[in-house]
Amino acid sequence: MKTINQTSKLTLIVAVSENNVIGKDNNLIWHLKNDLQRFKALTSGHCIIMGRKTFESFPKPLPNRTHIVITRQLNYKVPEGVMVVSSLKAAIEASKEDPRPYIIGGGEIYKQALNSVDLIELTKVHQTFKGDTFFPEIDDTCWEEIKSKYNEKDEIHQYPFSFITYKRR
Repeated sequence: MKTINQTSKLTLIVAVSENNVIGKDNNLIWHLKNDLQRFKALTSGHCIIMGRKTFESFPKPLPNRTHIVITRQLNYKVPEGVMVVSSLKAAIEASKEDPRPYIIGGGEIYKQALNSVDLIELTKVHQTFKGDTFFPEIDDTCWEEIKSKYNEKDEIHQYPFSFITYKRR
C-alpha cells in the first residue's frame, strides 16, 4: 500500500547482487554495460530522486534528467538545476509533474520509498559481493514479477544478470 500520495507512477530502479548488496564505499561494485544503458534509457527525460551520498557518487549531474537530492544538510551546495529537498515526501511532491519519476538510491532512500512506489525495475547480478549498502528484501505478498530477461556472462559483462520488473500487487 502506498504511504505517500502522488498521481504519477513512482518507480524504483536498482541493481542488486544475489545477497542484496547495492554498493560499497559509496561506489558501484560492478559495471555492466547493458545495465547502465537500461538505466539511461529508462530515466532519461525524467526526475531522478536520490539521497545526498548517491548524488555525490556522480562525477557530475546526469544529462537529460531532473535531479532531486534529499539531504538533511542545511545550505547543501549543488550545481544549478539540481533541486535539494529535506524529505522523500518533498522529493515526490517536487516530481509530481513527471508521469514517471525514478527513485535511484541509496540504501536508506530505497527503504523509505519501497512502500510508496508502483514499480521496481531491478537488475539482479547473479553473484554475491561484499558491500556496505543493501537493498531491502522484496516481499512476494506485495510484489508480482511481471517481466524478466536473463543475460549471460560474456566478453562485455563480467557477471550474468537479469532485468526484472515488479508491479505492486
